[in-house]
Amino acid sequence: MTQRKGIILAGGTGTRLYPITIGISKQLLPVYDKPMIFYPLSVLMLAGIREIAVITTPQDRDQFIRTLGDGAQWGLKLSYIEQPSPDGLAQAYLLAEDFLAGAPSAMVLGDNIFFGHGLPEQLAAADREGPGGTVFGYRVADPERYGVVDFDISGGVRGIVEKPEQAPSPYAVTGLYFLDGSAPERARAVRPSARGELEITSLLEMYLREGLLHVQLMGRGYAWLDTGTHGSLLDAGNFVRTLSERQGQQVGCPEEIAWSRGWIGDAQLRARAEIFGKNGYGAYLRGLLGEG
Repeated sequence: MTQRKGIILAGGTGTRLYPITIGISKQLLPVYDKPMIFYPLSVLMLAGIREIAVITTPQDRDQFIRTLGDGAQWGLKLSYIEQPSPDGLAQAYLLAEDFLAGAPSAMVLGDNIFFGHGLPEQLAAADREGPGGTVFGYRVADPERYGVVDFDISGGVRGIVEKPEQAPSPYAVTGLYFLDGSAPERARAVRPSARGELEITSLLEMYLREGLLHVQLMGRGYAWLDTGTHGSLLDAGNFVRTLSERQGQQVGCPEEIAWSRGWIGDAQLRARAEIFGKNGYGAYLRGLLGEG
């Protein structure tokens, strides 16, 4: 098991998804058959991370606790950190400083979905990278909407440009960040941007200037989905539904990951299946035990 700790940033108001997020956190909306937060949680689990903090708003904290509990059902240890106001992604490292206690971290945005054969191996490679930070580049058709990797002539990382008018490459930086234990200290030196936020790009540039930022490119076999709009939320649900029905396998299933890694046993998996009764999710868990 890695000593790296996990952070899921699940704060914000979700105004782009109004009116459906007026009464519920965006990260608890359904993506096909599971709450959205199950998918980023599963990414951290695939990275071998078992101690995870969920950063959320004071008003949504209880909803997350009802949904996720303390994580023991998956062999995890979950804790919750309140974010009074969304002041930029780098703020997460300030809020989580006590939780991290000097440990390296993997932070994933609560509205991001990752899928692909070989993902656990790529995450393990990032975990082994050593001092510094690792981000993941994903080829997109509209890089001007994202932070974009600027490569030098030898293929090394020259910079990360936030929402450029002329993108230096088609590779966007995804919402998954592996950073070493110095991230909170570095985050304290980040000054608010013109829009008043502590930008993750500014934090990453600190690593880059010291030659400590690595970029792993996700190839054609990967999917990276951002569920921040009504259309992309629907697309993500349809994507998961198609994979699940065509392959007969779950996407983003914490129970399956925990059981396959030995973090929970057959009895715990069976107890989880009983909670879901005879619906498709419960039937899938029973099928893992050969009890379908």
